Amino acid sequence: MIQNSITMDGFVSAIVLAVFALIFYEIYLRTRPSYRAAAQFPGSKVFPIVQNIFTVLFMSQTRAFANARKLANAYNNQSYRTLVAGILIVEATHHKDVEMLLSSSRLITKSPFYRLTYPFIGIGLLNSTGEKWHQRRKILTPTFHFNILEGFLQIFHEECRRLVVQLEEDAAQGCTTVLQKLFSTVTLNTICETAMGIKLDKSEKSEVYKSNIQDVGKIIQLQMMNPLLHVGWIFRMIGYKSKFDKILQPIHAFTKSIIQHRRDAFHAFGSDVDSLSEENVHMNVKQRYAMLDSLLLAEAQQRIDAKGIREEVDTFTFEGHDTTASALVFLFLVIANENTVQERLYEEIQCMFKSRPNPTMQSYSDLKYMDRVIKESLRIYPPVPFISRLVTEDVQCNGKVIPKGSFMNVHIYDLHRDPEQFSDPERFDPDRFLPESVQRRNPYAYVPFSAGLRNCIGE
Repeated sequence: MIQNSITMDGFVSAIVLAVFALIFYEIYLRTRPSYRAAAQFPGSKVFPIVQNIFTVLFMSQTRAFANARKLANAYNNQSYRTLVAGILIVEATHHKDVEMLLSSSRLITKSPFYRLTYPFIGIGLLNSTGEKWHQRRKILTPTFHFNILEGFLQIFHEECRRLVVQLEEDAAQGCTTVLQKLFSTVTLNTICETAMGIKLDKSEKSEVYKSNIQDVGKIIQLQMMNPLLHVGWIFRMIGYKSKFDKILQPIHAFTKSIIQHRRDAFHAFGSDVDSLSEENVHMNVKQRYAMLDSLLLAEAQQRIDAKGIREEVDTFTFEGHDTTASALVFLFLVIANENTVQERLYEEIQCMFKSRPNPTMQSYSDLKYMDRVIKESLRIYPPVPFISRLVTEDVQCNGKVIPKGSFMNVHIYDLHRDPEQFSDPERFDPDRFLPESVQRRNPYAYVPFSAGLRNCIGE
């Protein structure tokens, strides 16, 4: 009897302590600057303790995407807010708020969401900030010189021909073509040959690499939507970490072998590193010069180490092929659905080939209608629909104070559907990108490659 009484007393005490802990936690949350700042923005009802966590997390990818669109429409494309664990998250869908963030030279730090990619791509150009980011950007920017792209034109043509052959074979056999898989193969082959100077073959290692790249993305997406999986020991206990590590091991091994192969060739070609400079290697249009060579030159000059090179190669391989493949899928989708656009586009391309059977870079620059079609496709279906930054200092945003430690998420998908900037926004209209139409718009209303200092280097 006494034992039961002690056990009951202990249970009641634990409940009382838990209740007091929750009360004090709620008081703590309400005293944070983020709680007061949240009152300046429209948003869903803030519940005690959990706040808005169920509004943004614990959802499938499809539900999360649909829910974000629902909220953007509910607030008429005006930026709104969510509160999670005492952190203010400003969901920016209006160009004025986006301009404040992306035009800033100080708010360039990615939000903690990007930490989920660290085991895969490390802290390279995508994830770094401050001096490290500036240094990496300086090393890599010259590799996107126009002369270098012109040297890679033959590779682009070869991959496109392979793509057409595959499509024709599928059609002849009556097969259904899965465009995402097909385009991912094309873009991965292209980025590997242009950025890394290596041609992917049909070996088992390269096929495993291609397959694992897709699986990595799936695990990161799953982890992002479930805050419990952000906790290291839970991620390990459930078994996701061991699975993630198993997938990453051959990816990193493959990347390292490519880097070493290119390193050997680089030093064999230019043994006198002091005589090499960014200018003479990038301006030599007769010889293809891969992004990896720029990194190896920087390594020889002690501006980056082997780990840093792997970070950038993994970053560019993943980001460079996945987003481009998605952009191509969406582009084919809209062209298939817009017969008038398709016919006009076909006529422009046919006209180009009649006058220039072997197209040059200038040939593609002269495809003005195609340029507008691509831009309009990127408006309606931006391959990166969402980017996120950490607010590293108190800032003013259209008269509202956003405290340090908050997040700002730019919902590019909704930003591109602002009826103030794009009338009848769901309609596909390439003429939105005629020069006179572009001049009337706020430049931050259309940002498929982000904007400002941290715009996409591959734009």
